[in-house]
Amino acid sequence: MADGTNPFILLARITVKPGQLDAYLDLAATADAAVEASEPGMLLYGVNQDGTDPHKLVWTEVYRRSDDFLFHADNPAVASFLERQADLLLDIEVEIYGTVSPSVIDRIDGLGVPLRCFPSTRVGFVRSERFA
Repeated sequence: MADGTNPFILLARITVKPGQLDAYLDLAATADAAVEASEPGMLLYGVNQDGTDPHKLVWTEVYRRSDDFLFHADNPAVASFLERQADLLLDIEVEIYGTVSPSVIDRIDGLGVPLRCFPSTRVGFVRSERFA
């Protein structure tokens, strides 16, 4: 659904600068607490460390619909996190799995980070009835 009413997955693959991992994880914990307290449309929010390189992390985010991502992007705690994380990162890339509204693509493009988008295809599915 190109109207943005379906759930989707966002992955943010990042590499933290050497010596900055603890500072990054502290910053991430603060952002996580704010998201948990204020974003009911964030169905899953987590960060995991690569098993072969401790400086590589993957944020996994599942949104109920596109408007929930836009709410997340406007969250002052998230904006502060994004601004403060910039000095701690070597690189970042965002991937979206599922069909989102054009506003989501525009918002991520506005951040100036590489984006790969994989709209819903015949391979893969989201059981949206679980998120209703």
